[in-house]
Amino acid sequence: MAAASQKAALAAPVRIILLGTPGAGKGTQAARLAEYLGVPRISTGDMLRDAISEGTAVGKSAGPLMDEGHLVPDDLLITLIRERISRDDCARGFVLDGFPRTVPQAEGLAKMERGTGGSFTVFEVDVPRDELLRRLSGRRWCPKCQATYHVINNLPRKEGVCDRDGTVLVQREDDKESVVAERLREYDERTAPLIGYYRSRGDVHAVNGFRPVGEVFADLRHALEVRA
Repeated sequence: MAAASQKAALAAPVRIILLGTPGAGKGTQAARLAEYLGVPRISTGDMLRDAISEGTAVGKSAGPLMDEGHLVPDDLLITLIRERISRDDCARGFVLDGFPRTVPQAEGLAKMERGTGGSFTVFEVDVPRDELLRRLSGRRWCPKCQATYHVINNLPRKEGVCDRDGTVLVQREDDKESVVAERLREYDERTAPLIGYYRSRGDVHAVNGFRPVGEVFADLRHALEVRA
């Protein structure tokens, strides 16, 4: 995109929420949007995994739940997000990846929104269920830099090793097939109602996520241009 268009998109703080099932590609698109806009990507998953690896109180509470594919309690995540978006680097906006996941979390975020005077652009990335299962069970992860690969469509240059730092790739517990099934069940039960919550506010831009990454990103970017 031309520099002028990018400046237009950044004329006001840009606060983005990406909704969709696990495996829909929200993390990939969040990273692209954050880089393009020059704002932080805020991933609750990354924040929680850091807390687990560091052995913090939050990590000790969240670790067993995440290993079994369960969602972390709303109040804990709301506290994490409130603290994170209050930092100076979020003044020009941010991209939320993995939050909110429940209606109570969305309501907590709405209270923060009223406190900052900003508004959110909400995208729903939609992918068929059988494709989600294929994507999730094939993911491999670098425990050092947190880069993500896939055994079919995003192989590292050297099999089983991270391109960035040479760390041996692993399959996260929450990407194993039995856990994936539980994650999708919990999504249907607790997270899917979020779509209705945001649609009732007229805030949702639906995007077909069952396409090449670049095409999905182009649609997201265009929606931001129009909004600006």
